[in-house]
Amino acid sequence: MNTTNVQLSAPSSASDAVADAASNPVLRVPPASPAAAVAYFGASLAFHADVSDAASALAEGGDPGFVVIDTRSTASWDQGHVPGAIHLPTALIAEQAEGLLDKSVPVVTYCWGPGCNGATRAALALAQRGFQVKEMLGGFEYWAREGFAFETWEGREQRAPDALTAPVDGGACGC
Repeated sequence: MNTTNVQLSAPSSASDAVADAASNPVLRVPPASPAAAVAYFGASLAFHADVSDAASALAEGGDPGFVVIDTRSTASWDQGHVPGAIHLPTALIAEQAEGLLDKSVPVVTYCWGPGCNGATRAALALAQRGFQVKEMLGGFEYWAREGFAFETWEGREQRAPDALTAPVDGGACGC
């Protein structure tokens, strides 16, 4: 049996390891400890919902256990929104949230997409008023891009999934 020793460019000393990490933009700041990573990523999941997970829970029928809030303007709502969502623009949360929502039911907020922090501001405003809240990552943009049906002022629409955001065959992404 022939075996070959392979050296994977390991640093020859501790100072070489520090120099290699300093020149590597990914490792310039070292990864968190596993315990810190568990705390951070666990907390992230408590604050965020994935578009695909929200769509799946809503598609099962019955009570999904949460309500979806579109935090955008009326013109944006009319352009397209998640079926079954409640329209509650961020600016109106202070005066309307108590009358529209039940504090015992978790709320999932969304806005336009990853480049917009409207859903984050709405989630903060709702949490400050005692609501349990998560933000839907990707917002309406990724809802539409992943091929989920949406409603407009003209009726229901659906686009083919974008191959850069979702499996085009309609199957689960596996993550």
